[in-house]
Amino acid sequence: MQARTIFKTPLLSGFFRLVFIGLTRLRGWRIIGDKPTDKKYVLIAAPHTSNWDFPTMMAASFILRLDVHWMGKHTLFPAGPLGAIMRWFGGIGIDRRKSHNTVEQMVDNFNQREDLVVIITPEGTRSKVNYWKAGFYHIAVGAGVPIYMAYVDTKLKHVGMGPAFYPTGDFDKDILEIRAFYADKRGFNPHSD
Repeated sequence: MQARTIFKTPLLSGFFRLVFIGLTRLRGWRIIGDKPTDKKYVLIAAPHTSNWDFPTMMAASFILRLDVHWMGKHTLFPAGPLGAIMRWFGGIGIDRRKSHNTVEQMVDNFNQREDLVVIITPEGTRSKVNYWKAGFYHIAVGAGVPIYMAYVDTKLKHVGMGPAFYPTGDFDKDILEIRAFYADKRGFNPHSD
């Protein structure tokens, strides 16, 4: 059984949801889209150009009532209170010393859970990149789950949930379609888009 996260903690999650709804409106932003009905999926978030992306996506996660998880080095999850807190914030430890790579470990996590949403920034950095890392795609293919496309668009002041993408296994073809969805989205630092 998986531990409860902050996104599913009664009262606290409702409190943060109301706070983030208020702050989002005060800033003049809109949350676009609805919570996916799938219980398991990879959630990619792009463009990733600034430290503001994280709090903006966290606000959207609370507002849409998503129970998001993220990957971190296993050393961020020691035994005791610190490890428990990191898991409560949605962290999943990845042990890079194991023979299984990150993709295999995440596929195992998907296979062991009834529901799981893992958020990944495909650029892997806040700097401008020409090619996205393919790990998110291979995790989705290996786990047999869709990829949902979340985004920040500072031009329109939108943060939202785009459509589901069902990978075919042809990465070169599929990545063109996925990236086309983000072509008109602008991050907080437009020089990094």
